[in-house]
Amino acid sequence: MSWYLPNGSLATAEQPLSLTVERAGWNYCGLEVYDLSRVRDVEFAFEDREAVIVPLSTRAMKVTVNGATFSLAGRPGVFAAVADWLYVPVGASVSVTGEPGEFAVCTAKADREFPVHHGRAATVPVEPRGAGFATRQVNNIATPDSFRNAHRILVCEVLTPGGNWSSWPPHRHDGVAGCQFMNEEIYYFRLGKQQSDHGDAEATGYFHAYTVDGTVNDTVTLRDGDAYILPAGYHGPSIAAPEYPMYFLNVLAGPAEDRTMAFCDDPSHHWIRDSWKSQQIDPRVPMTSANGRVVR
Repeated sequence: MSWYLPNGSLATAEQPLSLTVERAGWNYCGLEVYDLSRVRDVEFAFEDREAVIVPLSTRAMKVTVNGATFSLAGRPGVFAAVADWLYVPVGASVSVTGEPGEFAVCTAKADREFPVHHGRAATVPVEPRGAGFATRQVNNIATPDSFRNAHRILVCEVLTPGGNWSSWPPHRHDGVAGCQFMNEEIYYFRLGKQQSDHGDAEATGYFHAYTVDGTVNDTVTLRDGDAYILPAGYHGPSIAAPEYPMYFLNVLAGPAEDRTMAFCDDPSHHWIRDSWKSQQIDPRVPMTSANGRVVR
C-alpha cells in the first residue's frame, strides 16, 4: 500500500477526506475532514476514540458534545489565523453545524476518558522553529506541553513560508533500530499561493520519507489537499516552493500511556540543529496569530 494519499483518493460525498485506521492499515490514528458547504449538519460518535476538532476554513462552528454546546471561532483558511479547537473525549456523541467551510476531526484510539476542553485560539502556543531556510511556525494545539488532559492523541499545525523547509532534519518515531519512541503520524497538507487564506489548486510542494532498512525511499510532489501517512521511517524535508506557502496538520498517536512528541534524528543530519544557533529566524515567521495574519 502507498503511504501517499493524493487529494480525492479518500473522498466521500460529504467529506474531502476520510482516513480510518483500517484504511491506513495501523492501530491508532485517524483523520476526517468535513465540508460544511456540502452538508450543513454533521453527526458522529467514536466508541473507542478521542478526538480533536480543528476549523480549517469555516469562520464559526457550533459543536455539541453529549448535549453541551461550544461555539468555536474559526478562520477563512489555514494561512489566515490560528483558530479555536475542541477536545472530545472517548465515547462521546457529537453534532456540528457552522458557516460554510472545512473542519478536521483528528482521532486516536483511547480508553481513558477526559473532560471536553474548548481551546481558545489566543491560548494556542505559537512557536517559531528552526532558523534560516528551515524556519517554520508550529501551532501546538494538543501536544504534551500545551495540553495534558488526553490519553493518546497529539495534534499540531505547521506553517512554512514559501521557499523554506519543514520536517528538517529528517526524524522518525517508529520503535525500531534503536529508536525507542513509537507514534503513527498523519500529514494533511494545504498548499497556498502567495497571500491566499487557504489552499490553492495551482500550488505545489515536495515531501520525502525513507525507512532505516531502505525498503521505502519516497519523494512525492504534493498538491493541495494531499495526505501522507507514516507508520515507520524517517520523514523530511517537507518543502514549500517559492511563493507557495505550506500548511500541514499533524496527527500522532501510539501505544505509550505517556504522550510524547519525542523522535530520533537521522544521525547524518543531526548536526543541522546546532547550525541554527548561528542563523537568523526567517522574519516571515510567525505567519499567523489568533488575531489573523501577521503584517510586517
